[in-house]
Amino acid sequence: MGSPSVVPYIFLLLLVGCSARPLYPLPGRRNDRNKQPLQTFRAYNIAHRGSNGEIPEETAAAYMRAIEEGTDFIETDILASKDGALICFHDVILDDMTDIANHKEFADRKRTYDVQGVNTTGYFLVDFTLEELKLLRVKQRYPFRDQQYNGEFSIITFEEFISIALDAHRVVGIYPEIKNPVLINQHVKWPGGKKFEDKFVETLKKYGYNGSYMSKQWLKQPAFIQSFAPTSLIYISNQTDLPKIFLIDDTNTPTQDTNQSYWEITSDGYLDYIKEYVVGIGPWKDTIVPCSSNYLQTPSDLVPRAHARNLQ
Repeated sequence: MGSPSVVPYIFLLLLVGCSARPLYPLPGRRNDRNKQPLQTFRAYNIAHRGSNGEIPEETAAAYMRAIEEGTDFIETDILASKDGALICFHDVILDDMTDIANHKEFADRKRTYDVQGVNTTGYFLVDFTLEELKLLRVKQRYPFRDQQYNGEFSIITFEEFISIALDAHRVVGIYPEIKNPVLINQHVKWPGGKKFEDKFVETLKKYGYNGSYMSKQWLKQPAFIQSFAPTSLIYISNQTDLPKIFLIDDTNTPTQDTNQSYWEITSDGYLDYIKEYVVGIGPWKDTIVPCSSNYLQTPSDLVPRAHARNLQ
């Protein structure tokens, strides 16, 4: 029979081995020179906001889980705090995705702002400093998703998001979106007259992200920059040669910065224009295969027209 002192140690091992998925502390940057490269023989698998069916979206845990599951790219939305920190968060308001309602110290922060032509009321991210945002905890967007991790994780910064990709044991790309730049530039000011887009590109450069699509440098640290705002993509084209993706919303939603209709931005003339600045488009799925009364309709010609212009 073994020594009694061994029993607690074995029990501890059993606890570790049988416990739920770890809470994913933020990593430190790895420096592996011989990482498994990004696969390029098939379409990319992109973890949209991380593994958000399991873990609250855009958290460190959701991204680390997606990497465990084999994603090629982790995708995120970039907004900014009141004091200019770039934040990974989808909504411009904190109401639906955090426990802001439990923080009575912030009860007087509710505001009404114009968001893409709609008066929206809530607790806007741009009215909180990074330190204040770090006090909040994130929860699942939808009730049918796993709720067990609600309240476990905080909002992360763009730099923390990048560190997760760089810390992976293999090459994992990033797919950040310049989110709501019109609103951000209205409410957040940086020294020297810099814009949201300037800070976004500066952060990418700080961590070594550069190079045109499929170049040697790009394959080392792959990144796509995406936005629904064409003026943002055009503006940063003079600052970085990283590949850019023009996101296209549904047929009823105009562009947030130029107020152009779906029909304008998908016309042959506009695709000929925007192809000089972007490598591809990211269309809403219903603009590729329309749906009516839960039945798929005839596919549109958007994809073949984009491919005819060498757009991804």
